[in-house]
Amino acid sequence: MRTERLLLRPYVLSDAPAFFALLNAERYRLEPAFPRRVTSVRTLADAERTLRTFHDNWRQRRLLVWGIWNSTATCYLGDISLQPDSPRIRSGEIGYYLAAAAEGFGYAREALRAVVDYAFEQLEARQLTLRCRAANVRSQATAEAIGFRRAADIDASIWHYTLSRTSYLGHAAF
Repeated sequence: MRTERLLLRPYVLSDAPAFFALLNAERYRLEPAFPRRVTSVRTLADAERTLRTFHDNWRQRRLLVWGIWNSTATCYLGDISLQPDSPRIRSGEIGYYLAAAAEGFGYAREALRAVVDYAFEQLEARQLTLRCRAANVRSQATAEAIGFRRAADIDASIWHYTLSRTSYLGHAAF
């Protein structure tokens, strides 16, 4: 998928060095929000194995993961994923992270909008959710800018957001 400034695409094995470098360099910052991802990628070989798993999961429609690059595909910025509830994708959860150097430029909002559009328009999802830490004001603002609304929180440290297909179709910004 392309946006004005970004290229979002499924990973290929040759992306492993960039994928590993970002996770390795920002391990301590990303681990609280993405513990499984960070702890499972400790070496380049782990990164390659993870990208193979992403490929398998994509084929089975269990987890759709896109790497996020600048529009010329020269700079890896992070990733965004959609985890469907089933292969028919009635609902799904979105997660994303960016390199610290890529934060604050609107890239997360641009990538999130592209995946939301894809989920509702191409996959005909009925509802999307995402979670972010209570202290992550940027992610909260990003979710709300796209039309997500805060839902009841089970854990005060994690905020839950939802966006229904009906709200998406009726939202003036879309």
